[in-house]
Amino acid sequence: MALTITKTKMLHSPAITIEQGVIRYQQDTQPVLSGLDMQMPAQGWSCILGRSGCGKTTLLRYLANLLTDKVQWSGELSTSNQIALKEQVAYMAQQDLLMPWLNVLDNVLLSEKFTPKTPSSPSKTQQYHKALTLLAEVGLADKVQALPQNLSGGMRQRVALARTLMQDKPVVLMDEPFSALDAVTRYKLQNLAHQLLKDKTVLLITHDPLEAVRLADQLYILHGKPAFASALSLPNSAPPRALNAESAILQQQIIQQLEQDYE
Repeated sequence: MALTITKTKMLHSPAITIEQGVIRYQQDTQPVLSGLDMQMPAQGWSCILGRSGCGKTTLLRYLANLLTDKVQWSGELSTSNQIALKEQVAYMAQQDLLMPWLNVLDNVLLSEKFTPKTPSSPSKTQQYHKALTLLAEVGLADKVQALPQNLSGGMRQRVALARTLMQDKPVVLMDEPFSALDAVTRYKLQNLAHQLLKDKTVLLITHDPLEAVRLADQLYILHGKPAFASALSLPNSAPPRALNAESAILQQQIIQQLEQDYE
């Protein structure tokens, strides 16, 4: 029952459009982001790269409705399903943000405690079985009673991924969730996340050109100050892409573009 509901919702994951977007913190005279024009495809991955401090996380947190009283926005922000974006998002941060006193299963169920209940809300039994199913999908069926401090970094991020999926939102915003992991674990989690989020609209912030090239259906680099977004052409192959010569050439192009903002 729960999995059927999830699939039905995911089929309506929207495209997101930003036109001439400007974000300025209330205490600043100059915007951090200006002239943003971005198209994020429905049920696809849009990846954003840029130098540290250019506004990548600011954009993501604004889209997640986490900066309501801290910034001013101007421009157009629209979704193809005409539902307000703030009602459709799940947010996965760089840190796993697991509660150390809760076991793995209860950490996955945590978001349900803060979700308003309606007559159509799933029962506690349905939520429990859905959480167990998601933990099995991320390879942690045998860790449901474990505490976070007894897990590896990769396992903790898989719990965080399961918790994000538990929210069952059509749009997933990801702020460098794999950046602290070793290369092999990061590679495996990229593949797992791409598989489990294949019907979601995903916006991924990353510092890693390789990660962006592997996962992106749409790729943007933030340049300048205030920063604006420029789109970069991607290979025709479907993500997650193989690590081949074409990918290596594109990574080099990205690095050369990013270097310009450090001069």
